[in-house]
Amino acid sequence: MRKKITRGLLAATITTLLAACGGNQPHTEVTTQNVLTIAQMGDARTMDPHQGNDGLSLRVNRQLYSRLVESDGDMNIVPGIAKAWKQIDSVTTEFTLRKGVKFHDGTELTASDVKFSLHRMMESPRIAFVMPPIKEVAIVDEHTIRIITHQPFGPLLNHLSHPALAIVSQKQVEKWGDEYMNHPVGTGPYQFSEWHKGDRLVLKRFDDYFMEAPAFSEMVFRSIVEDSMRTIALETGEIDIALDIAPIDKDIIKNNDRLRLIEKPSLSNVFIGFNNDKELFANQNLTRAINHAIDRQAIIDVVLNGAANIAKSSIAPGVFGFTPDTQPYSYNLEKAKEYFEKSGLQKGLPIELTVIEGNRDRQIAEIIQAQLRKIGIQVAINTLEAGTFWEETGAGKHDMLLSSWGTVTGDADYGLYAMYHSGAKGSAGNRSFYNNPEVDRLLDAGKAETNPEKRLEIYRKAQQIITHDAPDVMLYNTILCVGTQAHIEGLNLHPVTLHDFSTVTSEKS
Repeated sequence: MRKKITRGLLAATITTLLAACGGNQPHTEVTTQNVLTIAQMGDARTMDPHQGNDGLSLRVNRQLYSRLVESDGDMNIVPGIAKAWKQIDSVTTEFTLRKGVKFHDGTELTASDVKFSLHRMMESPRIAFVMPPIKEVAIVDEHTIRIITHQPFGPLLNHLSHPALAIVSQKQVEKWGDEYMNHPVGTGPYQFSEWHKGDRLVLKRFDDYFMEAPAFSEMVFRSIVEDSMRTIALETGEIDIALDIAPIDKDIIKNNDRLRLIEKPSLSNVFIGFNNDKELFANQNLTRAINHAIDRQAIIDVVLNGAANIAKSSIAPGVFGFTPDTQPYSYNLEKAKEYFEKSGLQKGLPIELTVIEGNRDRQIAEIIQAQLRKIGIQVAINTLEAGTFWEETGAGKHDMLLSSWGTVTGDADYGLYAMYHSGAKGSAGNRSFYNNPEVDRLLDAGKAETNPEKRLEIYRKAQQIITHDAPDVMLYNTILCVGTQAHIEGLNLHPVTLHDFSTVTSEKS
């Protein structure tokens, strides 16, 4: 009874809050067929696609901008601004641009905008690591460009489909300068309308979009931080789509005939990274002891209500290059104790685990803390605000960290290079500070190889070495959980949560 009263009070509270936010500003409180309202756990950081690589910003920017090529919800590469492409030689790819593609300001996109955008990406400290190794962008004519790389680059198209590699208007970027993030102009299905930071971001349908026009005339991104509040907003009809549904709320949605739960395996890995620059973690008996001591299934069952799969390798199934041939560390407490004894370290060993503040990460950390105590390790949990977490772990100021990595491109290069190449140590992705020259050699070879079968073999070998070295603890691959109103159709979830909402329709008459 108490639980029912609490949910009722929360429902009443969120209805009041959602109606009140924004004061007297125009605001659609209850969604209609003409407005698609989406709730996510926070606000976008920027609408300049080249200055933000966080998921909240990328989701919005995917609607505002287009790329040379796109990836759909099944990670297929499909035409974008480029209607066709062909390989000229091992380092040169020619792209034929669509004619008549318009920016939101009404001007027509040309090859110069594409060249300007690619150079701007290469100069951005936030997304340069996503870029192919481009040597030159050559304009053949107004609607043809050639991308020339320093060496052959197998995953070229996969990288170019990354939502951050968006084509911007050179005219508008130069006009607004540092203020461009507040005046975005793309060629995507929706254009910027208004942004009330911390509350809602409103986009309007772009009627001159070069592909099929979206069904909704307006798209609203709501910032609702609490998991339960997003679910309640869905129940009360305040929103059409709720992202990042908490596992505990899955059954609430499943048992409501007016709602629909969509689930899909992600391409994300959640892991515990050891700081391999610290002498302590050079002791492989210790890292193997920790790997065997952690009961991953218990974490999945207790914290995630089953909404994940135990990780079998350092990239997720579904990523090109994944191999089932690795031998991951199973939960085995006796083996863990044996390895810890072989490590020569004393029981009561203190190790700090750094996590981002938030209920879920804290819960996982506390389970790990209890599990490692059984083999003689005393874990202190260091909880940091997200910005501080990324800054400190990028600088190596941690023993262990709890984090995740999504392979946005769907290719092993993006999933493995940033995470395990010594050249990517620190904020570029390798926060485990792992260094193995043979792995570096293989990952460099994987970039340069264009034969798919040879690339698969390269990445199979790399994953086997990484698993053997145990520079981290591979925990689980998440299962995406999204709730929608029952009348919502056409949402093909992107496996790294960068969904294309322009395909969404409604069955409402």
